Amino acid sequence: TPELFVRSELHQPPKGVLLHGPPGCGKTMIAKATAKEAGARFINLEVPALTDKWYGESQKLAAAVFTLALKLQPCIIFIDEIDSFLRSRDTHDHEATAMMKAQFMILWDGLISAKHCQVIVMGATNRPQDVDKAILRRMPAMFQIHLPSKAKRRAIIDLVLEREELNANVDLDTVSDITDGFSGSDLKELCRTAAMFRVKEFSTHLLSALPADMTCEDRDLMSPDLIASLRCINMNDFLSAVQKMKESKVMMVSGHSVIGLD
Repeated sequence: TPELFVRSELHQPPKGVLLHGPPGCGKTMIAKATAKEAGARFINLEVPALTDKWYGESQKLAAAVFTLALKLQPCIIFIDEIDSFLRSRDTHDHEATAMMKAQFMILWDGLISAKHCQVIVMGATNRPQDVDKAILRRMPAMFQIHLPSKAKRRAIIDLVLEREELNANVDLDTVSDITDGFSGSDLKELCRTAAMFRVKEFSTHLLSALPADMTCEDRDLMSPDLIASLRCINMNDFLSAVQKMKESKVMMVSGHSVIGLD
């Protein structure tokens, strides 16, 4: 209850929280779920909105965000990829950028010093080492969001596929086992890729069976029975999708192996 936290200043929750971990692990989703569970308003502060090209506008926008959050409290101000906005300062920082960071920290300090203020700044990053140390001091509560374990991968896959028809040869335990190192968003994309293999196969067979003189309009008029003949997703679809995604991940790191995906 709120009364419990009013009793002592030491009971006050932190005014800054940092979620860090690999991309696609649900940091933004956790932030939104936290706001919903706490009954708090949620302001998703997009970095481009604060890096306005007009000199002085960024400071005004930052002040407006904090003013709005105070009016809406309890409220969470969420900043995704906070390292791109509040990264470590150096001598090469543009004057306007340095002023914007300073203004943001001054406004944030106002929350920290205010008694019974119910506004929290929550940030998410894949690179906590790049966040300004002054910002990290204002975020005493840090939580690392890990890649899902095998059991959690199975739970995510089950959730994504709950409305899909699967062939009897599909072994989701095996799929969960061979996707070590996949994030939640990776697993969703895996299922989508697997499902699209059957669509590609269906389209190829259909087009090869159609008369060459059939128009595009005629080809679009497929009967419901024909669409219903689309086969279920099978195990080969998942195996092909896993292989395709692993190859894509290797390409993304310029030919170097991705840890956990071998």
